[in-house]
Amino acid sequence: MAWQIDPNHANVGFIGKHMLISKVKGKFDKYEVDLDVDEQNIANSAATFRVNVASVESGFDQRDNHLRSADFFNAEEYPYITFKTREIQPKGGGEYRFVGDLTIRDVTREVAFDGEVAGPIEDPWGGTRLSLSAATKVNRKDWGLDWNLPLGAGNLLVSDEITLEIDAEFVKQAA
Repeated sequence: MAWQIDPNHANVGFIGKHMLISKVKGKFDKYEVDLDVDEQNIANSAATFRVNVASVESGFDQRDNHLRSADFFNAEEYPYITFKTREIQPKGGGEYRFVGDLTIRDVTREVAFDGEVAGPIEDPWGGTRLSLSAATKVNRKDWGLDWNLPLGAGNLLVSDEITLEIDAEFVKQAA
């Protein structure tokens, strides 16, 4: 059964470090999700996330424009980031490992998100909902996002390690 993301209850984002001392959070405002859920066995479900890179938002226009540039995402040439599940591994207690292919700048690598699925539950309007919350840490250089600025004492302006996150509610679509 197909499910649609509820954009009013969703966040697709990332966390990096500035000068390796403070967290900088960003998100993407435009994305699509194809989600097919086996309600009896979540491990038999499948998902494909497609994120519009140009919709990056970190709260600072100059940084957002830099992230869209060829130094980072190169949104003009590579407009989408995708993640497609290959395997969903139950860990118990509603927790799962979501293993799949993450593609950024036409480079595809296997990653595993750890997270949880809650629901499905009936909502007050007669619909059925479930939520997904998952995160992983990646090295951005594995996808060719190499730009950096060296600082004194061997520090760098931007961390190589980036946390990727998704928190979202999904609504079951009528058959």
